[in-house]
Amino acid sequence: MSEVNSHATELTSQYVAQVTGDLERNAKEQERVGSEIEALQEQLRALQHDHTVLVNMQEALGGPNPVVEADAAGTPSVPHQASAERKPSKGKKAAATGAKKTASKKPAAKPAVKAAVKAVAVTAPAAVTKPTLVELIRGHLEQQSEPRSAAEITTALTQAHPDRSVKTTVVRTTLEGLVAKSHAHRTKQGSSVFYTTVAASEPAPAEPQPEAVAG
Repeated sequence: MSEVNSHATELTSQYVAQVTGDLERNAKEQERVGSEIEALQEQLRALQHDHTVLVNMQEALGGPNPVVEADAAGTPSVPHQASAERKPSKGKKAAATGAKKTASKKPAAKPAVKAAVKAVAVTAPAAVTKPTLVELIRGHLEQQSEPRSAAEITTALTQAHPDRSVKTTVVRTTLEGLVAKSHAHRTKQGSSVFYTTVAASEPAPAEPQPEAVAG
């Protein structure tokens, strides 16, 4: 009976250790996936903002032209021209009236288009040029002469951009994405991980000097 009890206790201990390990891996995987989702949501919000601005610009620049509509309204149709042959005096009056209407509508259309384009141009630069988190991280690394950890980069970006919510988990996930694309280099010192740009971590080799040709 004692052997059976000890065997059962050993199996229970193994199961407990296995379940504990599975829980730890599951928690880490949840954190990794959550970080990737936050990074993607940040990029999606930036793209949606840019899309709204571009749509406004398209409507202002490529919408219906009021001048064309005025010309179409003032131009007499074919039946009117046929009747004008029978009654020249009325046809001349109708053409003159249509020309006056077209001339009066043209000046009013141009300021409306200019005002719309100006209104969009005022708001467009700030939205379109707003950098994404990836661009901020790459720019920060390029300015550093020494490797930086994800926590250090998060602190620097939070101080430089207080209006943005920057989290260490999102920054770390973004950095790993840059490393996977060979846009950044990762080094490990003890238990800490540091990141640098590829240009800073891999200096270009010196070009060989050409040999002197004997005279």
